[in-house]
Amino acid sequence: MITTQTEFRAALLDPASPPPKGVRNPGGEQATKRFDVYRNNVAVSLTDALETAFPVVHKLVGDEFFRAMAGVYLRAHPPKSPVMMFYGDEMPSFLAGFGPAQSVPYLPDVARLELAIRHSYHAADAAPVAPDALGQLPPDSLPHITFEFAPSVVLIPSRYPLHGIWHANTHGGEISKAAQPTLVTRPEFDPQTDPLTPEQASVFEALKSKEPLGKALQHGGVGFDIGPLLGLLLSRNAITSLKT
Repeated sequence: MITTQTEFRAALLDPASPPPKGVRNPGGEQATKRFDVYRNNVAVSLTDALETAFPVVHKLVGDEFFRAMAGVYLRAHPPKSPVMMFYGDEMPSFLAGFGPAQSVPYLPDVARLELAIRHSYHAADAAPVAPDALGQLPPDSLPHITFEFAPSVVLIPSRYPLHGIWHANTHGGEISKAAQPTLVTRPEFDPQTDPLTPEQASVFEALKSKEPLGKALQHGGVGFDIGPLLGLLLSRNAITSLKT
């Protein structure tokens, strides 16, 4: 009897399912024990991959909770590629709907941040503009310029103190009570994270959507100072092009 890949995968991910009938021991009998060992090894390997991908999520919920949660996740979202580099892309949306995790409402945002850091690390290289690029433009052209950003630049919106939560669980430190949308950049080889204010995040999102600077500033509200945000973006090599 021939077992299809679909049947094999379904049995592999369902611990209550018997081994596929076509999977046999050398003697011809059904390979029950061997298949159970293989099924367990696959689940353990995928769980380990998720622990590696989401170390702060793991730390926040603890080992027992995380491994139980991972067991549910990996059966709902099996790998789509043999490359484990990005396994776990559905984790934020999974956490948002996972009942036992609702007592930690910021958990999906933490997962988004950890995914963004991983994607930023593997993003394509891009040459940044010179640090004085803005200063070289005619002042009357500034309201009309649009920005291009490196592929490694990602903003994670959040109404929680996201950066503080992540930093306290990776480097230590205090956690503020203010909302902290978090910017991920890769100025050199490793991703960096920086907290933004909600106003800075709104302006950045407008700039990333190709709104000209003058229009984007309106998203920051009356009296918004663009200087700190632009200084941060330039220092992190986030801007790759300025167009008028």
